[in-house]
Amino acid sequence: MSQAEIVFERQGAVGLVTFNRPEFRNAMTWAMYDGLLEACERVDAEADIRVLIVRGAGGKAFVAGTDISQFQTFRTADDAIEYERRLERVLARVEAVNKPTIAAIEGVAVGGGAALALACDLRYCTPDSRIGVPIARTLGNCLSVAVHARLLDVLGPARTKDLLFRARLVGADEARQAGLVNDIVPAEGLYDYVREVAEEIAGHAPITLQVTKEAIRRLQHYRRSLPQGELGEDLIVRAYMSQDFREGVRAFVDKRKPVWRGK
Repeated sequence: MSQAEIVFERQGAVGLVTFNRPEFRNAMTWAMYDGLLEACERVDAEADIRVLIVRGAGGKAFVAGTDISQFQTFRTADDAIEYERRLERVLARVEAVNKPTIAAIEGVAVGGGAALALACDLRYCTPDSRIGVPIARTLGNCLSVAVHARLLDVLGPARTKDLLFRARLVGADEARQAGLVNDIVPAEGLYDYVREVAEEIAGHAPITLQVTKEAIRRLQHYRRSLPQGELGEDLIVRAYMSQDFREGVRAFVDKRKPVWRGK
């Protein structure tokens, strides 16, 4: 994996992934997504790694979504579907890590960054953190059905609709009250606190942790009643092939407000 963009470290029984692109608020490139997949494989393969922590470098963002420049090459329905499939492979792989995973959220977790945080087992943030998926205001694309299901698991239908329809970012207090994060920690102590939680978990029975995590994952999957890999491809194509999405990407790159036409 590229050490310039993503870094994996071993700290005793804890694996640590740092998204290391702070000048772009850790917006994810495909190389970073691929590096995260490699880290998941390593954590599963090494029995003495008991917990995985993921965090963003720079203090301003956990992950500010996928790098928007990658959307400028979209031309066909297959481009859109393959993007969502590829993203879902990453999110599902993070969910399937057979050790507990913790997201340390400093600053914003937006779009794909919010989805990535939701794929982790536990989430801790700082008082100034903000979390959301403001695509109805910014890009005019959509989430896959699988990512909607993750939001519904945490927020329920009404809060999920409020979050997505209003395209807003929720602050730390609301995120904790809604169940998006487990707790709020001062920024200067976030990693130390998360590391303490990780060390506590790492001292517990590994098989109990693994089967507990897998039992919950299965129950969530059954409750969603979705076929494995369900993405809602017809919805993805409708959003990503729209004139509004092309306008949203152009407006984002041009740093202006998009003009929506519903086409």
